[in-house]
Amino acid sequence: MIWRNQVVEKTILLEEIQINSTKGQKVLKKLDKNDDQSWKENEIVYIEGSIYVLNNKRIWEQILQENHDLVDIGHLGQQRMLELVKINYWWSEIKGDVKKYVQECMKC
Repeated sequence: MIWRNQVVEKTILLEEIQINSTKGQKVLKKLDKNDDQSWKENEIVYIEGSIYVLNNKRIWEQILQENHDLVDIGHLGQQRMLELVKINYWWSEIKGDVKKYVQECMKC
């Protein structure tokens, strides 16, 4: 079972997220609200416990691929994949991107 507070291993992907997070004005505005739902740690922005991924299609596609093409689970449908991705990540178009990724999967 995967828990909401699961620690994501630091990878090249996380390093790219760190670099992109420093560029986002939208993220900084959200953090200024001081609502205890958003924070910044090690140059990674968390919103409601999930890593916020700034607009970067290459990173989004890598996250989607890693969470869809799972050897031990198989190809997940849209709803289950969305739930799995949202455990650790969040971006504004996440729902539409998951839907498109699953619809374009030849195995599904």
